Amino acid sequence: MNVDHSLQAAKLKRIAIVGPECTGKTSLATQLASICKTTWVPEYARTFLEKLGRPYVASDLIDIAKGQVNLEDSLALHAHRLLICDTNLLVIKIWSEFKYNSCHPWIIENVLSRHYDLYFLTDIDMPWEEDPQRENPEQREELFGLYKNALDNMKVKYILLSGNEEKRIEKALAAIKELQND
Repeated sequence: MNVDHSLQAAKLKRIAIVGPECTGKTSLATQLASICKTTWVPEYARTFLEKLGRPYVASDLIDIAKGQVNLEDSLALHAHRLLICDTNLLVIKIWSEFKYNSCHPWIIENVLSRHYDLYFLTDIDMPWEEDPQRENPEQREELFGLYKNALDNMKVKYILLSGNEEKRIEKALAAIKELQND
């Protein structure tokens, strides 16, 4: 990595949006990126699963995780001051443990080693919308608890985003402004 990229990476603030399925993560990421005039990182799993051509299995999650990290790192090179991540490895770790009762060691190791300046935890107060890649409408409360506990245990800075999209955006923008003033 050249010096310019190193300096840019040092100044870059990373935000990860995490939470159960169908809680507005993608919509939030795209809107925040647009308002803040910055880069957002989409959920790699969507593209991976669309191309897979079969139901996914536990061993696919490591490929998804590595793809997510590679996508994030490549888009970070083009971001200006702020990188908004629709998801990150914490989401894959929680999903792996929830669905398969295990998680690949690489994912666990990298969840702990990758730094984010701020997490947004999306609440389950958004209505469920059907999608072929969504699986657990009845277990969102349980999954939300897993995310909250994980963030608390990681001792990272996070903001709970609840309410309609407008309230979430308003609260997120206030947190981003504070983060950029740090």
